[in-house]
Formats: sequence, C-alpha cells, structure tokens
Amino acid sequence: MTRSEELAANLAALRQRIAAATAAAGRDEGEVTVVAVTKTWPAADVGLLAELGVTDVGENRDQEAAPKHAACADLSLRWHFIGQVQRNKAASVAAYADVVHSVDRAVLVETLDHHAERQGRRLTALVQVALDGTPGRGGVPPERVPEIAAAVARSSALDLGGVMAVAPVGADPDLAFARLAAVAADLRRAHPGATAVSAGMSGDLEAAIRHGATHVRVGTALLGHRSPTFG
Repeated sequence: MTRSEELAANLAALRQRIAAATAAAGRDEGEVTVVAVTKTWPAADVGLLAELGVTDVGENRDQEAAPKHAACADLSLRWHFIGQVQRNKAASVAAYADVVHSVDRAVLVETLDHHAERQGRRLTALVQVALDGTPGRGGVPPERVPEIAAAVARSSALDLGGVMAVAPVGADPDLAFARLAAVAADLRRAHPGATAVSAGMSGDLEAAIRHGATHVRVGTALLGHRSPTFG
C-alpha cells in the first residue's frame, strides 16, 4: 500500500466515524471540520492530504510549522496553530496561521494582534479552556473565558472564533465536553459570532461531536503513529 492509499483509507474511516457520530447526535456531517494534525510528519504528507480533499492542517510547534507552511505555500490550505504560543514565536505564528486555538492570556492577545496588524493579516483566535481548572497544558479556567474573549474582541486584527479544549487525562470526555459546551454557549450569548468549538481528538471525537464540536483535531487516526524521524 502506498502512503497515499494509506492516508485515503484512514481518511475514509475517519469520515465514517464522523458521519456516524453526527447522525447519532442529530447533526449534519458538514458541521464538523477535520483539522489534520501533521506534527512530526513531513510536508509531503500534507500535500497528499490536500490531494485527498483535506483543507485544514494543524501544527503544535512553530519550528516545525513555519517551514512546513513554506513548503506547502502553493496549496490552498487553512493553517491552525494548536500548541502553546511562546511570545518570541508570535511574529512567526502570525505570519502563517489562519486560526490560533490556544489563546489563553491577555498578553498573548496583544502580541498576536500587534504582529498580525503589522503584517496585514487577520487571525481567528479561539480561547483555550482548561477544563480541569489547572492550566498545566495551557488554557484558562471557564470563569476567565469572558475576560480573554473581551480582549480578543477589542483587538484590531484578531477575530473571536470560539473556544478550544482538551479533555483532561483520565477524565470522562463526555463530562469534559459537556462542560465545554456550556462555556461555549455562555460565550455565544455575549459574542454571537464566536461559534467554533474545537474539541476532540482521535480517541474521543465522538464524545466531542455529541457535545457540539465544530472542529476535531485528528492526528493518529489519520496519519498513523507519530514518525520518530521527523520534527
């Protein structure tokens, strides 16, 4: 089996899972966007995924994302930065990311806004929510989401897209994503355009879809286990 055939088979299986999950939730399959998380995989795989119809690509580390974006500049892709953004990498991230999923502090809002405006770009920002209340992997507790959202809404070059979260390790994903759904609903009441809910990965995307995820971030189920030779 060629790599293209392998990716095509994985993508077909993933789409079947999403179709089943959305049907069970009484939702339309088209409401859910697959963000292909390509960390540790080469730009060649991004190209193959694009040929298969994937339009959204996610990366965690700027030192990998920036050159991969440059190598794929001729492809019509929407780039998602889903890792923590270091302040000294904000200018680089602002140069290629269309969506930043990990906005969790006011100083990051200011820094991304500054660099995006200087580069003549607009970025969509998602507020990362720490569902366990301890932002060890980034994110803010639910009660601080309005504060960060307001900072994004006041900015010049950022658009408030919605929220993002990772289910805490060992937690029931249904409970975690139900809590995120409540946070997202509260946010939409204050900011009606903030409709994105980035939640769910290879192992828990069904639970995320049950609770309103609009974007699922999928790596292993799509590309296989992480390559030890890249990144």
